[in-house]
Amino acid sequence: MNPIEKDPLQRKLEILNWIILGLFVAISLLFFSTEFTLGILLGGLISVVSFSWRQRDLRKVFRNLTERARSAIMFRYYIRFFVSAVLIYFIITKTSADVIGLLIGLSIVIINIVLTLLMNLMKKTDPGDKIEEDEH
Repeated sequence: MNPIEKDPLQRKLEILNWIILGLFVAISLLFFSTEFTLGILLGGLISVVSFSWRQRDLRKVFRNLTERARSAIMFRYYIRFFVSAVLIYFIITKTSADVIGLLIGLSIVIINIVLTLLMNLMKKTDPGDKIEEDEH
């Protein structure tokens, strides 16, 4: 059995998730309340861990492709969704975490994907590249 290796972009996204979360928490500590920072931290942890969990599940399913692969992916999706929902419920009801901070934290992976996409698009459409191509 040949294990599926991580794509360099995937590895980059994983690292940047943690960096962005760290930056958001650090900035929040400096400029906002402890409750807001706690919301960002807890939401970010849920988001980043869920993203990693999803990647691991997909890798596991694609290693053993069968006709049941789709149902396995969906089953794992619902487990991950349920666990995230329960965690968010307890964060909102049992901690002093700020809900807006929590939403920002839950958006860490999306922010990372959008920023990575924009950076990759800017690399591909760099005006300097076009000038060099026109000269040749």
